[in-house]
Amino acid sequence: MSDEHKAALAEGRAEGRAVRDYLEALRSTRPKRGRKRTPESIRARLDKIESSMADASAIEELQLVQERRDLEAELASMDSGVDIEALESAFVDVAKSYAERKGISYASWRDVGVPAAVLKRAGISRGS
Repeated sequence: MSDEHKAALAEGRAEGRAVRDYLEALRSTRPKRGRKRTPESIRARLDKIESSMADASAIEELQLVQERRDLEAELASMDSGVDIEALESAFVDVAKSYAERKGISYASWRDVGVPAAVLKRAGISRGS
């Protein structure tokens, strides 16, 4: 394998990683239906779960334990926060060449939630 070929493979992997990371961040920060949960509302529910554990049946306790785990994970993910601006910047740098190489259209990017303004900054137009 030539050095040029190795460099092209490395570039493709780097572009793919930037695209994947940005799309995953978009997916994870997408607004969900219903009332938005806040860290305070999650903590309040965790307190309520703890107080309900003493009187719970075995099945109810199991469900409460699982709900507590889910809420703790959600709370931890809120605290970690994703630097969407950095991921977006990396995406903008590689999106056009990635789209051309993979044959991905403007409409497909939009269908997976990439904002039109981001595509414009990346140089991807509706005619793409």
